[in-house]
Amino acid sequence: MATSATRAEVLKIYKTMLRESARFSFYNYRMYALRRVKDAFREQKTIKDSSEIQQHLLQAYKFLDIIKRQAVVGDLYKFDKLIIEVENDKKLNEKH
Repeated sequence: MATSATRAEVLKIYKTMLRESARFSFYNYRMYALRRVKDAFREQKTIKDSSEIQQHLLQAYKFLDIIKRQAVVGDLYKFDKLIIEVENDKKLNEKH
């Protein structure tokens, strides 16, 4: 990453995208979005050129808007939890 300001901005958008992706109410969409964000940032972590980093940041902000919009749309349609979600909730409750 080029500068510390750029590094901080990249980390900020990464965390924001992960947080917004976790808001998907439907498990499959949520897990896909989380996996896709992590993979995209992992693929591009070796980029050193600041102009290229800025291009990718602009693209990340566009994708963040899409994630936010889709999370809101997904909230309009409620589904029952999948069995994997129910099992994960049980495990979390047992730990606490």
